[in-house]
Amino acid sequence: MNVFIFGLVAIALYLAAAVKSSEIARASATSVAPRPGAALIAFAAIGAHAAALYPMMVTGAGINLGIFSAASLVAWIIATIAILATLRAPVASLVVVILPFTAVIVGVSLLFSDQRLLSNLPAGLALHIGLSLIAYSLFAIATLQAFYLLFAARRLKAHAPVLRFLPPLAVMEQLMFQLTGIAFVLLSLGLAIGMHYIEDVRAQHLAHKIFFSVLAWLAFALLLIGRYHWHWRGRRAVRFLVAGFGLLAVGFFGSKIVLELVLHSA
Repeated sequence: MNVFIFGLVAIALYLAAAVKSSEIARASATSVAPRPGAALIAFAAIGAHAAALYPMMVTGAGINLGIFSAASLVAWIIATIAILATLRAPVASLVVVILPFTAVIVGVSLLFSDQRLLSNLPAGLALHIGLSLIAYSLFAIATLQAFYLLFAARRLKAHAPVLRFLPPLAVMEQLMFQLTGIAFVLLSLGLAIGMHYIEDVRAQHLAHKIFFSVLAWLAFALLLIGRYHWHWRGRRAVRFLVAGFGLLAVGFFGSKIVLELVLHSA
């Protein structure tokens, strides 16, 4: 019951924080100083979300990484990173989208129960999972920023007014590549650590995850190399980022959907 109550509180607070963030973004697209009221609501939201998420994931039999609890965890990480980022960067426009999306994921996790227990988790494997989830969350935020960037560029090219709450193109592009660079380092570390725990690719149902993760890593690597050597930007950069994130999403959540919801594999 506490899980359900905390979940409902988190949903309400996320939506309230999104409304406040929308007001802030409209007031000043370049401001990095969040209003105290909005910040308090946002931090209360991630606190309530954590209180609902913890008993879902931490059980006496092990860590539950079923698809719905894993999605809620990723949404929590994304929301937390985005909210913390508002303290230093003009990302209120991102929070306006991220927080309602997180509220939806919380609602789904409350309605559907699932279990995929990991018991006796080695420290190295836990580190692999943690780094991978944080990297995935950063890539998700960078991808959302990429869509904003593409939208703003198209509006400017068509001589149409850009939404007032969007920061300047240069600021959005810089943030997109900063997030991508940090996420790429974390993903590389996570994949390197995870390689030590591969015993039987087929038995562990890892072939699809490895395949799509490697393709995503190559896409992100090529994007960053292209940015450094050939100053890639605009549509080309967005295409590589979106493609890499899509491959990563298919490798993680796509495989979980097939194994847990379609094949009901333990």
